[in-house]
Amino acid sequence: MNPTGTRILTWIALLGLCAAYIQGGLNKLLDFPGAVAEAVHFGLPLPAVTAALTIVLELLASLLILTGRLRWLGALALAAFTLAATFIALRYWEMPVGQGRFMAANAFYEHLGLAGAFLLVALWDGKRA
Repeated sequence: MNPTGTRILTWIALLGLCAAYIQGGLNKLLDFPGAVAEAVHFGLPLPAVTAALTIVLELLASLLILTGRLRWLGALALAAFTLAATFIALRYWEMPVGQGRFMAANAFYEHLGLAGAFLLVALWDGKRA
């Protein structure tokens, strides 16, 4: 594949990886009371501050990844955020056996995969520098 095609496919892949964080950050920004309510639901401290920081993190880290500026930092930030959010929101082992637990377990392991992908992006970007 030519270098232009490689760059385009790489950017599309990174956009796909960041899509949920861009969508989540924009949704929280457009419905800040809902974002605060979500922070309250999960028992997070200072819910309004936590919601605001989550918005900034999701959007800024995605921007870093997509622009290539400090891509490794954006990727590490989203990896850490994803791991933290996963262990806060998807504690399937505490749920009764059933469909809800099954779905939470699937989401838990999918999120571990996302965190792993962000770690690979950080490693890949470090090798290119």
